[in-house]
Formats: sequence, C-alpha cells, structure tokens
Amino acid sequence: MHLLNDRSVTGGRSAGRPDKRIWSGVAFMLCLLLLAGCDRRGDTPESLPTPVDPLSVATSQFMTQGAPPEGFRGPLSLPRIDDHLEALSGWHYTVELEFDGTFAGTPRPTRASATADVWFNQLGTARRVIVTTAGELIGKREDDSFEAVRLGPDSFLVRNNICLTEGDDPQTAANLDAGRLVGGVTRALPSGHQAVINDEQVWRYDFAPTDLTLPAIRLQENGSIDLTGSELWFSPERNAAIRFYLTFTVENAIIFDRQLPVSGQVIVRYDLLNIGDVPNITVPFGC
Repeated sequence: MHLLNDRSVTGGRSAGRPDKRIWSGVAFMLCLLLLAGCDRRGDTPESLPTPVDPLSVATSQFMTQGAPPEGFRGPLSLPRIDDHLEALSGWHYTVELEFDGTFAGTPRPTRASATADVWFNQLGTARRVIVTTAGELIGKREDDSFEAVRLGPDSFLVRNNICLTEGDDPQTAANLDAGRLVGGVTRALPSGHQAVINDEQVWRYDFAPTDLTLPAIRLQENGSIDLTGSELWFSPERNAAIRFYLTFTVENAIIFDRQLPVSGQVIVRYDLLNIGDVPNITVPFGC
C-alpha cells in the first residue's frame, strides 16, 4: 500500500529515482557548458564573430531581389525624360503641368495649367501633338489649344480653326516634346522597387534635386526650387521612362515665357502609354 501511494504521487515512477529524461537534459547542458569553457575564441575582440544586423540583411536581400536587369543597375541619365523613344515603333504619352501660387513679392494669386498629348508612328515618321493651356502659363493670357502634325518632311498646325503649313510654327509645334516641357534627370540610381505601371515592368529610380533639369523654369534673383515629391519609373526592356512625377515649390521664378516671376507649387505628370501600338496619324482636320 505504501508503494502504491508513492506511485500515485510521482505519476507512476519511484519517488526516489529521478526521471531518465531529466538526467539526459542535465547531461546535455553540462556538455554545452564544457564545450563553451574549452572554446577560447571569445577571449579577444578580434576572435569574436562579426555581429549581423538583421535590418541590413533584410535591406540587402530586398535590394538584390528588386534590382533591375544587368546594364541598368548603375546611374541612369535622362536629361530629356522622353529620350530613346524614337527607337520604339509607336507610343502615346501625356504631360501635365499645374501651377498654383502668387506673383512673386505680391499677394496676387495666379493659377495656370497645360496638358500635352503626343503620338508617334516610327514607320511613317509621323507625330501628332495636342496642347491645351488654361491661364497664363505658356506666354498666353487666355486659354488656348492647338493641334500639330508631322508627316515626314511636312508639318501642319491648326489653331483657332486656321491651318498653317508655312513658316517655323508648324514644325516647332509638331516637334514639341516632353523633354522641352518638363526636362528630366541627369543622374538617377535604382531604389530596389519594382512594379507594373502602364502595362510595363518598371523599376523605380531615385535622384537628388540637383540632378533635375527643368528647362521651363528660370530662377530670378534670390529664387529657389524646393522638391517635395518625385517618382521616376523606368523600363529596361523599352529603355524608356514610363512615369515621371514631380511636385515642387518655386520662389521668384519665370515659368515658360511668363512676363512676371511667380512663387508657388508646381506639379508635373508624365506617363508613357500604349508602347507598340502604332497610331494612324493623318493630316489634321481643317487642313
């Protein structure tokens, strides 16, 4: 009866004998302690293993996994954001510019915007450009719009229902491009982000404000530009920028051909679309 009571207390084992599994665990720990005592590598700082920063490892893996293809992992230069597009068979891009602010040094408000749509047909060496402006942005005091077409050596310009084919204006208008409107960047580096934008596999590139080229903006005395937001997404397969977004503020700057300097916020939007779709470009209506 005494033995029965002992077994009931100890869960079926003799109260005087330790569990074999406990002894195994203790022996294992002793072995570890003995091994640690015999290993003298930690006696000097030089012998200690280099600690690993989990954050740096995660970042390194992320950058490797998100790196663009070989040949596009170094600095990227696109002084004109639509560089290299002539090598593509066909495309369409949109450019949007918005300004909201005041005339520099005054509380007088002013707003303006401009949009441009450009189509290209490589086989026909043809371009079509439609520009619409609101406010005094591109040297015009009133809202304006025009359509220009280039067909080989011939250019056409339609404005106010009048077709022009002679002089420099039709050719200048038909050759208007995003590089002239919004500029580009002289140096950009991959950030490790990739995405699908406008149906294209793209990688994001980052750049410093000093790497921007902004041909439409001329700073006046004590003028400044402060970049507050930017995106550049590039397609290695197309060797072309797919998206280029900027938000910045200017102080005492001339935008395009405005007669008076302004201060305020500028928003730029550029998107390249429909790569490979060859548009049918013809003489514009009215010519």
